[in-house]
Amino acid sequence: MSKRQASEALDELQDVASPASKRSRMGDFDSPLANSHDDAQSPDQDADARKEGTQGAQSENEDDDDEDLDNEPMAAPVRQSGPADGYDDLYLDTIDRNVLDFDFEKLCSVSLSNINVYACLVCGKYYQGRGVKSHAYFHSLDEDHHVFINLETQKVYVLPEGYEVKSKSLDDIKYVSDPRYTKEEVIQLDRRRPNAVSWTLDGKEYTPGFVGMNNIKENDYLNVVVQALSHVSPLRNYFLLEDFSKKSELVKRCSILFRKIWNPRAFKAHVSPHELLQEVALQSNKRFTLTHQSDPVEFLSWFLNNLHLGLGGSKTKPGSSMIQRTFQGKLKVESQAITARADAGDRLRFEEAAEVKVDVVRFLLLTLDLPSAPLFQDELEKNIIPQVPLSTILSKYDGKRAQEHHAQRKRYRLLHPLPPFLMLHVKRFSQNKFVAERNPTIVTFDARNLDVSPYVEPNPNEWPVGEPIWYDLVANVVHEAVRKRDDVADSGEEKKTWKVQLKNKATDEWVVCQDLFVDKVQSELLYLGETYLQIWERRRVPGKKADKGKQAAA
Repeated sequence: MSKRQASEALDELQDVASPASKRSRMGDFDSPLANSHDDAQSPDQDADARKEGTQGAQSENEDDDDEDLDNEPMAAPVRQSGPADGYDDLYLDTIDRNVLDFDFEKLCSVSLSNINVYACLVCGKYYQGRGVKSHAYFHSLDEDHHVFINLETQKVYVLPEGYEVKSKSLDDIKYVSDPRYTKEEVIQLDRRRPNAVSWTLDGKEYTPGFVGMNNIKENDYLNVVVQALSHVSPLRNYFLLEDFSKKSELVKRCSILFRKIWNPRAFKAHVSPHELLQEVALQSNKRFTLTHQSDPVEFLSWFLNNLHLGLGGSKTKPGSSMIQRTFQGKLKVESQAITARADAGDRLRFEEAAEVKVDVVRFLLLTLDLPSAPLFQDELEKNIIPQVPLSTILSKYDGKRAQEHHAQRKRYRLLHPLPPFLMLHVKRFSQNKFVAERNPTIVTFDARNLDVSPYVEPNPNEWPVGEPIWYDLVANVVHEAVRKRDDVADSGEEKKTWKVQLKNKATDEWVVCQDLFVDKVQSELLYLGETYLQIWERRRVPGKKADKGKQAAA
């Protein structure tokens, strides 16, 4: 056989397409480019080609023997547009759903790039790209892992062949990676349903919306805030249904975490906030990180304001985002300056100025002050833990009791219209130049029927005078002090831990979530912990809109 005949025979063999297994891809071609070719030869054809090529080389002249076929330029590897006939489910049996975890930040494990990232469905690792020089392509050759999902488009590909897999058997993986909901499904979240309980891959029972959240190191302060906000119905529905592809990265990651918390087809009974944490650390200049525990209320204030801006909200126009429409209310502040004067006996006397200044400010969060903790112990030498009703510390906003602050005496009063959800912060921690103190006072409350009408300025056009305004508790963030222990002895220092109590509206039951721990709790025992942050929902009273219209007309 001549040299030309041998070259044509080799080209014909390269055009033969067959399912590429690792052994055939790494076959008998000597050049590196041939080794990366998508197509492969059958063993019989390969042997015949080598035999005919040897015979043709021996029959040529000595000058022709100096030329090697491998030195000739070869075409780039050919990508398949689909699987070969009879091999539609090739490699799908190698997928391991138990190792898949889509909660981590979408970064390539080799290049740390967040562009065009794929997840290997065999080992769960992230790699960039799927071209012939990409990290995912090399991973498919080196580890014999062939099925990858694009974390942005949710399309599944087989590498190194490069064709898309459109099998319906992969829909559950796509749903876990990026859960999507219809309006009808969202409406049913807070309603009692016979099939409200879901099951994980290992047969563990869980309830969507009430799942554990991984505490990577010291991020429990973020876990309780996210869990509480995910049960604020209008905010949750907004993040579950809307398209945030053109919004900020913080809004996108908050949305996908909410959707995973309420996922009814999850592989595991917990989620990880790692992806959101990375964006929070970046946007806050590492003020809030997963390695340092922060205050939940400080994080909540920063988080809501940045979500408001990320959603396109205005800094001056009220009600310009879902955050403000859900939590923002109005407060009347009356202030009087306190001046010091000396009388005839040269004694210093403090007097209030005659002028009273009235301002109307907007708020997302109301701060409640606790009475001072007792300094002494009882006769049994045990610390006295006092209790105070929630209505007592709410009297700060009745417009009658004044508080002194920065040489001014101030009085506060809520104004209509009240926000649909009212957030209360019980101030427990104080800091001075020497030490940080914690007030252990217990706040007693009923999870239902909180009447805030005594703290609201009367306005017949908004609400009938003397009629109660009811709020019901949705989420209660509780602080726990855990004494640190060394290997040898008790160090005496206290560590802060946080947990959140959530109401399941479908069953009218309460659930406590502390990191990965999730359990039921009786509503009568909610107040026993050190309440730190509460979210109350305004109760809808049928017929009030009609009554309000009649009064306005009168």
